[in-house]
Amino acid sequence: MAADGGSTKAVVTALAANLGIAISKGVAAFITGSSSMLAEAVHSLADTTNQALLLVGGRRSRREADEAHPFGYARERYIYAFIVSIVLFTLGGLFALYEGYEKIVHPHELTSPLVAVVVLVIAIGLESYALYTAAKSANAVRGSKTWWQFIRHAKAPELPTILLEDAGAVTGLVVALFGVGLTVLTGNPVFDGIGTFIIGALLVVIAVVLAMETKSLLVGESASKANIRKIREALVAEPFFDRVINMRTMHLGPDELLVAVKVAIPSGKLSEEVSDAINSAEARIRAVLPIATLIFVEPDIYQPAADASV
Repeated sequence: MAADGGSTKAVVTALAANLGIAISKGVAAFITGSSSMLAEAVHSLADTTNQALLLVGGRRSRREADEAHPFGYARERYIYAFIVSIVLFTLGGLFALYEGYEKIVHPHELTSPLVAVVVLVIAIGLESYALYTAAKSANAVRGSKTWWQFIRHAKAPELPTILLEDAGAVTGLVVALFGVGLTVLTGNPVFDGIGTFIIGALLVVIAVVLAMETKSLLVGESASKANIRKIREALVAEPFFDRVINMRTMHLGPDELLVAVKVAIPSGKLSEEVSDAINSAEARIRAVLPIATLIFVEPDIYQPAADASV
């Protein structure tokens, strides 16, 4: 489960909505024979699976560190988010592209299209509510960032994933509605296939974006510039330190940050003084940045030629 309540609520809301929608779309696809409806049913099934994966990843990430994994399991949230992108790409995107191609090459008439229209309209309402819930949760944490900046730079994968999935779901439903509607108005079932193909292309794009962003988190992203500035200010505020020689940070998880820093100290100081200064600096860092769960401060004598500060 997501670490914060907002993410959890958004994931659970999306899961509940998509489970019901997937079943209704599947029934409608069986009755009407609409390929865009079938693609949307598989899309909702993929989304439901993805939200369950996010909940499982969040739960597993909270396990305590052990001998085999001394830095803990926080990155499991990133691993499960990456699996989500794979599921969306294969089960959602590629399936829809295949169905769209088949329907364009081998079109067939729709039966009871009114059923598809009713289900799609209801689904748009439910998915819009799920998107609203996710956007409301994201607004509480995104600050002044644009939506794209939030998706690109968020360290917690749940909300960006749900936002992209829900936005893609609403867009896909509208496309499916147009595909079915044009098929009914013109009598040409090719429009249903075109709608299905567009849905598939949309899901592939969303899956690729999710995969790229999650890959960056898996490789290991540094703290944000604002948080690096807070850490540096906390360090230079320690009177015992002459300067920060160099510093490295890495997110072990959305709410767990590793900080490794080398600081310059005056020569000839006692070990007790150095130890007290390091403990004081660590307390300062945690006071301004609670997610800095692992802090390693190495004292050294400053040598300008060897300065590799970041």
